[in-house]
Parts: sequence; structure tokens; C-alpha cells
Amino acid sequence: MALAAFGYRPEENGYIKNEPDRSVTQGARRVAVIGAGAWGTTLALHASRQGLAVSLWARRPELASRLAETRENADFLPGQKLPPSMVITSDPAEAVGGADYVIWVVPSHAFRAAARLILPKAKPGAVHLSASKGIEDETFSTMTAILSEESGGAVAGGTLSGPSFAKEVASGLPTAVTVAFECQETARRVQTLLSAPVFRLYTSADVRGVELGGALKNVYAIAAGISDGLNLGLNARAALITRGINEMSRLAGVMGAHPLTLSGLSGVGDLILTATGDLSRNRKVGFRLGSGETLPDILSGSHEVAEGVRNAKSVWGLAQSKGVSLPTAREVYRVLYEGKSPRQGLVDLLTRRLKEEHPAELLSRVQP
Repeated sequence: MALAAFGYRPEENGYIKNEPDRSVTQGARRVAVIGAGAWGTTLALHASRQGLAVSLWARRPELASRLAETRENADFLPGQKLPPSMVITSDPAEAVGGADYVIWVVPSHAFRAAARLILPKAKPGAVHLSASKGIEDETFSTMTAILSEESGGAVAGGTLSGPSFAKEVASGLPTAVTVAFECQETARRVQTLLSAPVFRLYTSADVRGVELGGALKNVYAIAAGISDGLNLGLNARAALITRGINEMSRLAGVMGAHPLTLSGLSGVGDLILTATGDLSRNRKVGFRLGSGETLPDILSGSHEVAEGVRNAKSVWGLAQSKGVSLPTAREVYRVLYEGKSPRQGLVDLLTRRLKEEHPAELLSRVQP
């Protein structure tokens, strides 16, 4: 397939440019990306292709030095060259000083520490966008909540989420995601700034729903991977994905999210990708568990973060605190943290008490 037809020119490592909306982009051209994993590096590369001045912050000085010297993130994004114009640093002040937009792509367990380090150096009035997917273990806070807490309420951050494997985005393959801010003007500014012919952004005002969809789907991707590792077939995988959406919507609704959000890119779309795609780290963890490997062995052999492993604990804790029934998330938690066998977990899930798919009283309320 000729990617140029979608607006991507691999030989130039950039995009066929659409004429930008000057009323949105003028005077706001500096972007700082916090986190140099696969997704952070990809978003920094994408922003550079948009013609923005980009800095990429890596926590470890040795990683920042290596990336700056080789212009390639060989561990997380091999084969993609980083442009000479991109500043790569481990110095927080150098990374965010003067940046109009700060994009956070830090694992959920390290997010608060990074926020405490980076926020004091950020430009007042900068737009903060979380592209991290997770829920903090101890507090059950989302990433935008952490930004608000650590800034004393000064930052009303947004979130970017949806079906988006870093490798495909970096390669210029067509991708669609959602960007959510409570302020729709800010959402449209980010949409205009980052949209490209091969990277389409939709806006939303439901920050909580978009953020929860990105965090919750990781747990259900592990469940689907376990099913595949046990060779239970495509019917079982489809059932797990569908019931996963039901559970995600149930918890998100209790948390104040709109149910329509979970039926969109950041809910159904991201879950389908993560639960079925061979590039999914969470699916791989589940598949290897279902195939008989132990979790310590799986985790010790990978430098990539499978957020679903940590999120299984925080999601299950959050569900218990809210009194929400999440049978699939419960079994994933027990497999990961209580030593339950993957096969027994799925057997217990499939042999629960029979019930309605949707309560009759609920269906009667939505009928025309």
C-alpha cells in the first residue's frame, strides 16, 4: 500500500502538510514530551513531523545521552530516526522550559514522581496532555487527577487515548484517537496541532471516560490473551471482549463517565486492538500465562511495561471501593496476584450463576 496516499512520505520522515489553522497554532509551537518509551518517542517524532519544536525528556541521563547521540530509540522504537532538531534531555528545566504543550507519557506507577519533578519547571499556562494509560495503585487516581493534585489545582489536564500501537503510528500507518479536555476550545487547539492525514484526532469533553477506557482495557486484554494461550478459541475471545466492554462501562459510569464514550475509540476501539493485536504487550502477557509460563519469568524477560499487570490491582481495588461487580477483572487479579491458575480462573468465570445480559427494566427504558 502506498502510504503517500494517506499523507505520509517515509523518504522525508514527514507528512504531506495540510494548511494549518493559523488562529490556533500561531505563537504556540513548542512541545515537550515527558517519557522516552515507545509511545513517548513516537509522539515526539509525530510532533516533529508536524513542524513543531520538540523536546523529549528521558528519566535516565544515560538513556537521554544515548538517544541524543544515536538519534534512535533502539530499545523501544528501532528503525525510526529522530530528527536532529529534536532536543533530548534528562534535565526537566531544559525539557519543559518555554514549552506551550506538555505531553505526559510516563507509566502510571511513576507518574506522580514525574509530575512532582516536572510541573515546577513548566511554563505557566502551558497545556498539559496525558497520553499515559493507567490508574495509580494507592489512590486510584487517574493521571489527569494527579496533574491537578500535584499542581494545587492549577492544571486542568486533558487526555489522549485510543487504538494506537506506537510502531504503526511511527511508521505512518493510519490511526484515529480521541483527545479530551473539559474545555472544548483547548481540545480543538490540540486537535489542530497534532492532527495529520495519517493521525486523526476526535475531540471529547468526557475526560474521565476517555481516560478510564484507556486504563481499564489493559486488564481485559490480559484476559483475552489468557484465553488464547489456553487455546479456547475465537468464540471465547469474543465473549471476553464483549463482557469486558460491559464491565468497563459499568465502572466508568459509576465514576461519572458517559456510557457513549466507552463505545468509541478510547473504549471499544482500544480494547479490540489491545485484546487481539500481536503488538499488544498486555495480550502477550496473558497469552504466555495461558501457555503455562509464570508471571515473574514473563516480566523479567521484558523491558517494556505491560500496564495491565499493575492496573489489574488498581482496577480491582477501585471496583471494590465503589461496590461494582467486575467478574473478569476479579479473575485476572487473582491469577496475577493470588497465584490462581489461568485455567481455573476462566473456568470459574464461565461457570458463574446464569443471568440476563441486560436487565429487562433497563431495556424497557431505552426502547422507542
